[in-house]
Parts: sequence; structure tokens; C-alpha cells
Amino acid sequence: MDAVRETARSLRAEAEATNERRLVVLAGAREAGYAAAEAVCEAVDCKPVVLSEREGIGVSARTIRPKQADQLLGTTNDCVVVDCHDACRPNAIGRAAGAVDGGGLLVLLTPLLDEWPDRRDGFDETLAVPPFGLDDVSGVFRRRLVDTLRAHRGIAIVDVGDGTVRDDGLTNPSPRFASEGFDIPEDAAFPRAVYERCLTADQRDAVEACENLREKGQAVVLEADRGRGKSSAAGLAAAALATEGRDVLVTAPSYRNTAELFERASETLDGLDCLAADAREGKGHPELRAEGEGRIRYRKPADAVEESADVLVVDEAAALSVRMLESLLSVAPSACFATTVHGYEGAGRGFDVRFRGRLDESHEVTLQRLSDPIRYAAPDPIETWLFRALLLDASPPADQLVADATPDSVAYERLDPAELVEDEPRLRETFGLLVNAHYRTEPDDLARLLDAPNIALRALTHGGHVVAVALLAREGGLSDETREDMYEGARVRGNMLPDVLTSQLRDIDAAVPVGLRVMRIATHHAVRSRGLGSHLLGAIEAEFDADGARSPLGRFDPVDYLGVGYGATPELLAFWATNDYATVHLSTTRNDTSGEYSALMLQPLSDAGEALTDRHTSWFCRRVPDVLADALDDADPDMVREALRAADGEAPLSLTDDEWRVVASAAYGPGLYDIAPSGFRQVALRALVDGALDAPTPERLLVRRVLQTWSWGETTDDLGYVSERECMRALGDAVQPLVDRYGNDIADAEADRYR
Repeated sequence: MDAVRETARSLRAEAEATNERRLVVLAGAREAGYAAAEAVCEAVDCKPVVLSEREGIGVSARTIRPKQADQLLGTTNDCVVVDCHDACRPNAIGRAAGAVDGGGLLVLLTPLLDEWPDRRDGFDETLAVPPFGLDDVSGVFRRRLVDTLRAHRGIAIVDVGDGTVRDDGLTNPSPRFASEGFDIPEDAAFPRAVYERCLTADQRDAVEACENLREKGQAVVLEADRGRGKSSAAGLAAAALATEGRDVLVTAPSYRNTAELFERASETLDGLDCLAADAREGKGHPELRAEGEGRIRYRKPADAVEESADVLVVDEAAALSVRMLESLLSVAPSACFATTVHGYEGAGRGFDVRFRGRLDESHEVTLQRLSDPIRYAAPDPIETWLFRALLLDASPPADQLVADATPDSVAYERLDPAELVEDEPRLRETFGLLVNAHYRTEPDDLARLLDAPNIALRALTHGGHVVAVALLAREGGLSDETREDMYEGARVRGNMLPDVLTSQLRDIDAAVPVGLRVMRIATHHAVRSRGLGSHLLGAIEAEFDADGARSPLGRFDPVDYLGVGYGATPELLAFWATNDYATVHLSTTRNDTSGEYSALMLQPLSDAGEALTDRHTSWFCRRVPDVLADALDDADPDMVREALRAADGEAPLSLTDDEWRVVASAAYGPGLYDIAPSGFRQVALRALVDGALDAPTPERLLVRRVLQTWSWGETTDDLGYVSERECMRALGDAVQPLVDRYGNDIADAEADRYR
């Protein structure tokens, strides 16, 4: 172990001299790796945090299961050890590296590097979704990971079997020194003591930018890679605003994302002798109270949209959906958005690409970028390695390379993972598009698209560059035993659509057909609204259509239906309906992060797929009125309109003669809706499914008053009618053409009395 200890001491000394991090790979048998890790930690005199499925390293200060690696967020450590023998989890590696301070060591315990890609582990088991087995999982991601470990600076590789140091990891740089201090703004509105707590000039500038939040209509965007101190800057600014008596509402995907913000805010208020209380209130949410009326409090995004405050602070804004971000704009007259550009727990770029334009329309925006690392010097070799290994900085091709792309100019391609990983620019373009498209794309997703046997990638390319990409997941085709377990409530990984249709909608045969779910679809932002997304979906349909010409696809052949599940918005529902996907389900609870109800849609490709789709569109039309009057009574009426229009079924219409008389007389004469709402409900549903009115205002009225059963007063206020009487007349006007279209002889006779 002498060589191991000497290597560790040399690396630690170099890391401390440069305020950078270093990485030690201990490759070989598990027990030998544990012994080597103990030797490393003893040599550098530290007690590490260990990520492992088992206890086994005696010098550890704390052991965390890799699935709980998010506990490391916001912490700093001299040494973190990651045990990769039971499972190589990309998310855990990213979070572990992010928790190592400048001058510290990251230690990876791995099998022999030549053998590692061909071994299957616990993470691979999560990729082996039914009906596939562990042997179907490839090792493409780990093969690439090993290549990066061998290629990058600052990474020592030790064979723990014989103690051979394959690479000492030393970079032999000149020592680096801390930069000089920075000036505090002379005319600062915030207290000088707040600025004295800043650690870099970047952080000072960020806090100064947040002084704008004292005025209405202002927005501040703090943009940085991880570890640059943006959350701390937001916490300092929040404390300063609270001392002025302002109510500061903080939101983020979860409270843990705001732990650093609240810690810095609490310390600052205490240092200013303004901290009146540091406690938890309402559902355990943290709240800091300043002397006077000021306070800083946390709410989950879905709850925050119902609140009001003087200032809103959104931490980890990049991990929220664009729709949720837009909803949050009404919470406070000024807002700060702290967003991670390249993050290892969700790197969605919807904030940059889609939300910034909306923000610029409603607020005067100040953008402040933080580039100086707080905890280690730049350029840190481990950060360079991490960004490449996990593609944290993946981005689509430059705008000018694809600006001329049209459906006529692009080629449809199947992207094979083994080939893709050999073409680094194309891999970065592909993953970069997926990152931009989704509010939460993680390193685990990179491993999933490269190794999972149920995943397929399809793309449109223009001049060799990827302009649109779809991530597809094979689902269904499950055994009788698995389907029975699913029906009885067991969760079956990687089969989202069959799971919901079986376990929630009680269709025991829903997992018999084979489906292909569009997990994500992304089009380059420079060429959106040109029909490329629809063109890609059409090409996928043509490839997998059981009645059309197809190339040999092995395990993906044949496919009975295409499907999709997503946070429903009117725009997305219209897009999928245009591409012949039919609504079969709306979830009855909102997603905590996106704040949306989810829609499930199917497009049949075979007789079996047609039968499944018909069965569930019909079932959806029969049950949705009761759901809209209950769990979905707060759903956006425009979302409901589009979901019903896309149902592609026939809503039941079985009014009695008495009900028709009431409906017809309410439309044309003195009849009252409140006498027999059931008949109106049937007519409204049928009209919305058929698109009979094709006009948004009366359709919204049918949704709010008739289907969601809002009161006349609530409907009047929500839809902007002058009075309840006007709202009632508008409902009668909306129902008139429906009586003419759907009414029987009794309805016609009743209507003729008043025409």
C-alpha cells in the first residue's frame, strides 16, 4: 500500500497548492479496493463521506446510499468515496464530485477498468425493464466513462490487486494564489455587512443586481454553473430585503435545493441583529422572520402559485417547467431566478430557450452571470472531466449550422448508441437537444439512452447535424404473470402507459400489445414552428407502422401503437392531436414540479393497437364528466377543451325527453340550467369531443359551468362576464346550436315554441 499512500499524498498536496480537486480510481476486487481506500484516507488524514450500498470502509465519517446522493447537495467535503461495485450511478458520481471542496479528493472504487464495461450491476438492473433481462443491457456508457478516466488530467489510476499505479494523476502545475479582494459598492442600497459576506466579485455583483428587486416590475436572473455561489447570493439578497420589511417567498423543486439560500440568509440576518425567528411553519416549511414585518419563507412550486409576496425568489429555476415558471410570475411584483446552466441533477434549458422571452415581455430583466468558482479554482481538471463524462455542457449545434433546415432538407436517421458514442460531436448535439427540451434531464438519462435495451433514438439531420430527436421507449408485450402482478398493484419499471391503463383504469389486457412511447421529442430552437417535430413523428409512424414498409428492427418489431405521456398544456395537446394521437387519460393529481395534470395519448398502428385505443378513448369519454366535476374541477379550461377534442371518441348522448325539453327551453326560452344539469353535461361533453362549436369562449363556458360545475358567480368572475345574468344568457346562446345539431324531435318541438 506504500505506492497507494504516496500517490494519495502527492495528489492531495497538488490539490491543496492549486485549490483544485483530484480524483483517485482504485480499480480491482472490492475488498482490496476498500483496503486501498482506507490507506488513501489515512495518508491524507481525512474521514470521507462514502457513497456505498454497504458498510465497509472503516475510516468513513458517514455512509450514504447512492440513491440518496442528493443529501450531498449543498455540502462540502475534503474527500468523498464512491463505491461503484454494486452500482455505477451517474447521478451519484456527479453529486459526489460536486461535494468535494478545493484541495480535496474524489475516490472511485471500481472493478478492473478493462472488465468494468462488461459487468452488470444494480444500476443496470434499473435499465433492464420487462420484458428485457439484465443480459440485454449494454455497457456503452461505462466504456465511455473508462475512456474519459484514462484520458483526463488530474486522475490517478491504481490497480489495487498488485498496488500498481497506472497513472499518478499529477499535473505538475504552478501553485495558484487567491485573487485579490473586491470593492463594496459605495452607493449600495443593501447594508455593507451583506456585501462583506460575499466571497467573490461575481457574488458581489449578483447581490448588487438584486437591489433592483426593491422596485416593482424588476426581474433578476442569476445564471451560473454549479458551485459559483448563486444560491448564496440569492440568500444574502433575500436577507437584505427582509430587513426592509419585505415578504420574500422562495420556491424550488424541493426544499433541499434552497438549503444553502436559507442558511446564508439566516446567518446574515443574525449577523445584522435582525433575526427574530428561524423556525418551521405550515407543513414544516422553513420561515425566517426579521425584526419588523420582513420574512423569508419556502413553498413548493405548485403551492407557491397560490401565494402572494413582495419578492419571489426561484432557486434551481432550470429544473422547473416553462409553464410553471410562467405561473409563478403572478406571485410577486419583482422576482429573482437563480438557474444552473450545467447541473448534475437536472439540466433542462427550457428556462433559457423558452421562458426568457416571456420574462422579457413582463419585466425589466437584469442578467448576472457568475463564473468564478467558490469552492475550487478554475480551471479545475475534475470539473473538466466531469463535464465531458456526464455531458453536463452538451448543447445543440450552432444556430447557423441548421438555420436552413426544413422538412424537405432533412434526413431521418436511426441513432445506434454504439455508433453514437464513437462520434462525440453528434452525441453532444443529440443529448444537448434532449437537455434543452426537458426541464429535468440527468446524467442517469445519458446512461439510459446509451445502455437501456428498451430505448431507441430517432433523429432528423440537416447537413449531418441533428436538428430534431425523439427518445422512444418500448412498452407492453408482457407475460401473463407480469400483467397479473401489475393489475394487482405491482409497479413494473419502464412500462408507464401499460401500467396506468392496467393498474388505474383496470384493463388487465392493456399490457398485451407492444407500444412505443415517445419519452421526449426535441427540435432545435432555431428551427421551431417549421413542422420538423411533426415530420419526425410522421417518419417514426411510417417506420413502425405494422401495415407499412419497415426496416428490420429486432426487438422493436412489430409495434402495435405509439404513445405519449406528458404535462398537459393546450399547446402540447393540440400538437399531439394534430399528429393523430388520441387522449385516453388525464391524471387526477398535479405534478409537484411542473404543476400540470398529465395527459396520456395513443396512436394505433395495428388491429391490436386500434382495439386498445378504441377501448380507452370510449372509456375516457364515459368517465371524464365525473372526473371534471371532482378531481379536475380546477384544471385549465383550455387544457380540458383540447384534451376532449383530441379524445377521438364518441361521447354518450342519452337524454330523456324531459331532459331535452329543459335543455332546449334553456337555450331558446325560459328554461333553467339548474333544473337538470345532467342533460346539459351530456350535450356539452359531446360538443367538446366533436369540436362542434369550434370557438374558445363558449367552449370555456361549457367546461367551467357545465362540466367542472363552477357556480354562476365563480364562472362569471373567471371568464370575465359583466354579470351572472350575462353569463346565463351566454350559456343559452352556446347551447342553441347544440340543440339544433344533437336534439331529437322533442327538443326541436320545444325549441320551435320560442324561435
